[in-house]
Amino acid sequence: MTEVVIVDDSEQAGALVAGAMVRLITEKADAVFGLATGSAPLPVYTALAERVSRERIDVSRVRGFALDEYVGLDVAQPQSYRSVVVREVVEPVGFDPRRVHVPNGALDTIQGEGERYEKAITEAGGIDLQLLGIGTNGHIGFNEPSSSFASLTRMKTLSRQTREDNARFFDSPDDVPMHCITQGLGTILRARHLVLLAFGEGKASAIARAVEGPLTAKIPASAVQLHPRATVIVDEAAASQLTDVEYYRYAWDNKLEWEKI
Repeated sequence: MTEVVIVDDSEQAGALVAGAMVRLITEKADAVFGLATGSAPLPVYTALAERVSRERIDVSRVRGFALDEYVGLDVAQPQSYRSVVVREVVEPVGFDPRRVHVPNGALDTIQGEGERYEKAITEAGGIDLQLLGIGTNGHIGFNEPSSSFASLTRMKTLSRQTREDNARFFDSPDDVPMHCITQGLGTILRARHLVLLAFGEGKASAIARAVEGPLTAKIPASAVQLHPRATVIVDEAAASQLTDVEYYRYAWDNKLEWEKI
């Protein structure tokens, strides 16, 4: 069963995950993190930046791989995920930008970019901890409904719902790119630890279907059920449609300290 941790708010979740990342960096100076964008992981990056600064943690050898990128969007645009990763992760935390990778969404090289990105992850030794958010339609990364559980990094066509959800970051819904390049579900499942975060009532249905529903390509995030170490961290609102809430709380309260995250 996927581990579900119910927290009071996103700030508590951020501190919890940042603590796990700090422990990993302490044990492995060149730890490899899978970096999600969007609102869900922001509290993690904020808490991690504070810990790194306060405790003077050396993150110079840490490596990172972003989940996805828009295709055909200039990386200088603030909506590009390269810009987002630099702005929200690299600069606040102090990671070496040369060690943090984002898929290249340039049109002239997109055909072979999936294979290049997969090779880079493999050569880094694989991802130790992969951060994930979840879309309202159950996507993780940009793996839209019907994505194969065996899929690797590749170009995808964004669904109408995803483009509508992301339109808030653009001047117009028509400005949201039609295509993306994303780590596949198979790529994500190779990470040694998955941490999926979701907050707010708007994510409650997707979380319930991903965690407690059937394993189905219609809900790509249900792939976390296949992983031997997947942790789903949600606030009360995002947990509101889960049926086994009592057990999740009981299991968390009775874990040994070293078992938590």
